[in-house]
Parts: sequence; structure tokens; C-alpha cells
Amino acid sequence: MVPPLALDIDGTLTTPSGRIDPRVFELLADWDAPVVFATGKAFPYPVALAHFLGRPETVIAENGGIAYVDGETAVLGDPAVPRAVVAAFEARGGEVGWGAGDAVNRWRETEMALSLDADEALLREVAATADGDVEVVDTGYAYHVKSPDLSKGKALDRVADAVGLSPEAFVAVGDSENDASTFAVAGESYAVANADATAREAADAVLDEAYMDGTAGLLADLRERGE
Repeated sequence: MVPPLALDIDGTLTTPSGRIDPRVFELLADWDAPVVFATGKAFPYPVALAHFLGRPETVIAENGGIAYVDGETAVLGDPAVPRAVVAAFEARGGEVGWGAGDAVNRWRETEMALSLDADEALLREVAATADGDVEVVDTGYAYHVKSPDLSKGKALDRVADAVGLSPEAFVAVGDSENDASTFAVAGESYAVANADATAREAADAVLDEAYMDGTAGLLADLRERGE
């Protein structure tokens, strides 16, 4: 039997240019165990990926701010402080960096995300003086302003329980500091070769290959192990 999976998306199921690797559809559509997509992206993104794979839409979004399983949505965070931080950041001349449309934050319910082109030093300065608990997480794709009480790992505890499993049953794969909490609760954890230092240190092992190349190789090994 193959194990259940907790998979990051960006940097883990993608190519170096940021596209979803087509092997995702070959390898995960028929994976015979629960697959949880655990991402920093807003809620619609992992739901859409699961939908087009024909899989149950079992997802963790916004770095643990939202958990969705069996048609039930749990919004686990309050966006008030992150939004106030970003408003103060903009008032001091900072720019969110996504352009006028800002589809990145349009559907975001518990946190805010800023482009890596944003002034990180100013953002962290504003966050440090915020009226409320808040942290800035650099995922390598955006700066996320979020509650420190939220994490992918805590959300995986919740989702695993909802599907009748222990989080220790899951194999987790990721590439960024926001995956370290998932690695801490999963039974096995792997950082792809492009992972940042925090993810590498938190993982049980670092894969030899990067991006989806590393994930695809691991999935093949897990399938062979389960035969």
C-alpha cells in the first residue's frame, strides 16, 4: 500500500519556471491513499489542482490558515492584524508588488502575501511593531504576513484526524521554511534539492533532485515500496 501524502505545491510539484509539472497528473491522479495539498497559496489554488486531478479536494491553504476536507471549510486565522500590517507598510511607502489586480491576495482569508520585490526590511520593521502577534515568512515565492499560531503542521493534524489517520502516517514533501511544521508532524519528510536551509534541516532527508524531479523520484520509490 502507498502512504498518504502531504505535498507542497510551489517548488515541489512545479518546474523551475513555476509551472505545474505534467507528471503531477500522471503520478497523483490514481494515488491510492489520501493526498493533501498543503500550500501558502490562497484557497482556490489547491482546490483547483485537486479538482482537475479528479481527487478529493483535501487541502491546506494560506500556510495553515485554511483547512478543507470532506466539504467542510475551517478558517483558522483572523486576517485583521496581517491586513493592518500591510496597510501600515503601504502608508510608509512600501509596495505589495502584485500590480493593480492583486489576484494573489484577492481570495486570501487569513493572511497577506507580498512580492519578493517588496521592501523586506521595512515590512519586518512594521510587523515587529504591530498591535498583535504577526510574523513574516519568506517562502521563496512571497513574503507572507500571518499569525504565528497558524502552520501547515497544525492544519495537517486537523486534516489527518478528519480522514481517520494519524499525521505520522503521512509522507511530506516540501521546499521552504513554511514546510518545516509539516515535516515535524509527518511520519516521513523529504526536502527537494532546491529547498531552503530551514526545510533541509527539518526534513528527514534531502532528495538528490530538485523541484518535481525530486518529488517524482520519491513517489516512484514509495510506490515500489508499497508493492
